[in-house]
Amino acid sequence: MERAHTLIPLPRREAIRSMIKRGERIDGRKPDEYREVKIEVGVAGNADGSARVSLGHTKAIAGVKASIGPPFPDSPNAGTLVVHAELIPVASPIFEPGPPDENDIELARVVDRGLRSAPALKLEDLVLVPAKHVWRVFIDIYPIDHDGNFIDASGLAAMAALLNARVPKYAVAPDGTLSKSEERVALPIADVPVFVTIAKIGDALVVDPCYEEELVMDARLTFVLTKDGSVCAMQKGGRGGFSVDEIVRALEMAQKVAPELRAKLEAAARAA
Repeated sequence: MERAHTLIPLPRREAIRSMIKRGERIDGRKPDEYREVKIEVGVAGNADGSARVSLGHTKAIAGVKASIGPPFPDSPNAGTLVVHAELIPVASPIFEPGPPDENDIELARVVDRGLRSAPALKLEDLVLVPAKHVWRVFIDIYPIDHDGNFIDASGLAAMAALLNARVPKYAVAPDGTLSKSEERVALPIADVPVFVTIAKIGDALVVDPCYEEELVMDARLTFVLTKDGSVCAMQKGGRGGFSVDEIVRALEMAQKVAPELRAKLEAAARAA
């Protein structure tokens, strides 16, 4: 999410950039150090799956709702996944009420692309009757508190909600009719991708930028990493650019923290 540099006083902006240049950060972290991550699942009783994620003071909540309906016409043998994000004013005065703007749309698309590209779900296993009845999975993401790096918080919350989701089990008769049982089952998980954002501030790279670091950054690069450490999606933001060497260094930073983030996701899912 891009914010104008004018939102932060020039002396404060220059002080932050000077600290980053010296390898220091305003919250005492090292350049490659993530903020404390907390993941809670099952936080919304009316959802099929839900999660609340905290990255320091940044907090996001995601809910999963699943229903049975027709597949997309071009994918008759696959279930569907749709991600929606809404940056509401309750999280920060910089978020304005009204229809989704480019920031809401970007956030939803980045999370959606990361989950699809991994893939997080075995969409073919969501089919009950080919070309007729499939599971349609919807993920809604909302901020609670915004202190920077809402992309990573949202991606983690969405994945945690998928891991937490339970849907009714259906039996399919020979004639294609469905019968619903009381048993609830987990969604078919294929991979557990994690989102890691690196900010470029001057010539330095920092992982998991806080809000003030986002205000002064030149650019950001978000990696979505699968269990084997492969990059399944990327998103660049900001007006600045990255050299090839900077992209390589940013990826190394992301790959260093990704296993710990995934371990927290999986631990939260097991504890539910």
